[in-house]
Amino acid sequence: MKRIALAGNPNVGKSTVFNALTGMKQHTGNWPGKTVANQSGTFTYKNEEYELFDLPGTYSLVSHSEEETIARDFLCFSEYEKVVVVCDALCLERNMNLVLQILEITPNVIVCVNLLDEAKKRGLQIDLSLLSKRLGVPVVGTSARNKKGIKELLEIISEPQNFKGTKARYNKETEEQIEKIESALEIPYSNKLKRFIALRLLSKDKIFYEQLENEWNISLKNNLELQKILKEVNLKNLEDITVTRLMRKAKEIIQNVVIKKDDKYDKRMNRIDKIVTSKLFGFPMMFLLLMLVFWITIVGANYPSQILYDVLFKLEEPISSIFEFLHFPGFLNSLLVDGVYRTLAWVVSVMLPPMAIFFPLFGILEDLGYLPRIAFNLDKCFQKCKACGKQALCMMMGFGCNAAGVTGTRIIDSPRERLIAILTNSFVPCNGRFPTIIAIISMFFIGFKLSLMASFKKVFFLMLVIVLGIIITLLISYFLSKTILKGVPSSFTLELPPYRKPQIGKVLIRSLFDKTFHVLGRAIIVSIPAGALIFLLANTGMGGISFLERISSFLDPFGRMIGLDGIILTAFLLGFPANEIVIPIMIMAYLSLGSMVDYSSLESLKTILINHGWTTLTALNTILICLFHFPCSTTCLTIKKETNSWYWTILAFTLPTVCGIILCILTTFLFSFL
Repeated sequence: MKRIALAGNPNVGKSTVFNALTGMKQHTGNWPGKTVANQSGTFTYKNEEYELFDLPGTYSLVSHSEEETIARDFLCFSEYEKVVVVCDALCLERNMNLVLQILEITPNVIVCVNLLDEAKKRGLQIDLSLLSKRLGVPVVGTSARNKKGIKELLEIISEPQNFKGTKARYNKETEEQIEKIESALEIPYSNKLKRFIALRLLSKDKIFYEQLENEWNISLKNNLELQKILKEVNLKNLEDITVTRLMRKAKEIIQNVVIKKDDKYDKRMNRIDKIVTSKLFGFPMMFLLLMLVFWITIVGANYPSQILYDVLFKLEEPISSIFEFLHFPGFLNSLLVDGVYRTLAWVVSVMLPPMAIFFPLFGILEDLGYLPRIAFNLDKCFQKCKACGKQALCMMMGFGCNAAGVTGTRIIDSPRERLIAILTNSFVPCNGRFPTIIAIISMFFIGFKLSLMASFKKVFFLMLVIVLGIIITLLISYFLSKTILKGVPSSFTLELPPYRKPQIGKVLIRSLFDKTFHVLGRAIIVSIPAGALIFLLANTGMGGISFLERISSFLDPFGRMIGLDGIILTAFLLGFPANEIVIPIMIMAYLSLGSMVDYSSLESLKTILINHGWTTLTALNTILICLFHFPCSTTCLTIKKETNSWYWTILAFTLPTVCGIILCILTTFLFSFL
């Protein structure tokens, strides 16, 4: 099977090209020892089998991030036939930087100029044959979304290798030093690599130097001739020289290749961006759009959630009958049905519909090109907190699920800023916390009217809660950057891609399978033992008092001190596997029932809560502790996996909990003072 590498900048349609070539024959995992996703797939053309490796999107092979390191290492040290470099037809000159760097490693390059349909809309005409002549490699034009040009790309992939490839030549002094190092290098790989390695050694890339020694067994320290040359090298501003030369070469190559015939489209898009990213309209538009997304999610999830709930809970009796038929002991039957199955049914019915709505909506905004504008708007806020603007995107992903938000921090290059994003991701509510927050808002602050205005008020109140979460996120990010995660905010390229018509079908499939079902699967795994534990605590005890009552009695003094009670704290502790089961646990504990029960209506639930001492302060503090408390078990497991550290996982568990307790103490003191 012939191996093909697929490389390119972010947001050039590389994944679309990958999907067009491989169809559904894809495999997703992680690169060995890395958290970055590894996607590979297979395809057959002219009776030849190919394996395609989708390398992480990167702007350069001069490694500053995990993605760049992976792409560079694969291109340098893995076996492959050819490299397909996907470029954006709208910004070819910028893309040439990566093409020229890859040509330093191998001449077996095919340049795929994608998004030709977008270029045509913007009045751009591209001379592909002239570009091919100047680069010395084949160039294919595609519109991968419509699968145009894919057949031509397959044809060139299948042709024999006879490429020459153009290289950027530097000044005389630099080229002399490169030649000296090349002559001294002894590597067990192709001589074609020598030039790229020589450039990195000249740039004094310590990380690359260590990789060559430790990972790729290329002896450098014992090479006395090489060490002597490196000691004598005194090239000032080499990095600037090489970067400047690459930029000039890219400009030379693109000259007369791209001809602009009409700029009406650009002017129209710029006018839109001036509004969307302006100081005056940017934040209000973002606020209103998020309100709309949450309103659609909340209202849209009500009906499927109720249907799913009815179907799943109607299965309780048949399942129990099956266990009776199999002569299961009564207690074991109750444990499995009233404990495990009921918890599982509750989690699925409450969690699945909102995620199945929110993630596709989020995906549509991403496909449309609006999410990078949100990151642009919030970038200054995060920069002032010495964090990264990309944290805004991870934070927004956390609204659907904090575990997905933590995974999304992979887009942040700086390890320090990535940790800040991971530690603060649970400061915004996920869809598992929305039902509890919305129920309390309805009961104690808005009322029970079913009208458009009432639903608007609920969402507006919810948005105020979310804004509080964002403010605390920024404050904690600043606190972390000034204490245990000190550092200067890194610079990054925030690309504003063109607005595009969303591909609804692909967005739905990607959102459901990559996010919704993936997160739901993890939640189900942890909910099964949690259901059993909750049932055992409620139905076993000593001296006629259940363990559940003993735990809530023990926590009650502390709960009262912060404006809550022991049962509320117990419900949140036992809701660690899944936030969706917090209210059912509260009802079970208040009514001294042995299993979780549903409330027939919000009015009846409010009556139960008021009869057990709830006030406006209790409701407000419950919202605060729901917003700021430890992340669920699924998120904690994800944090452990992403950081590979119990220290950061425990800190991510502790930080929001401490914030929640402090805020509850402040509101309790304020209420008592007033």
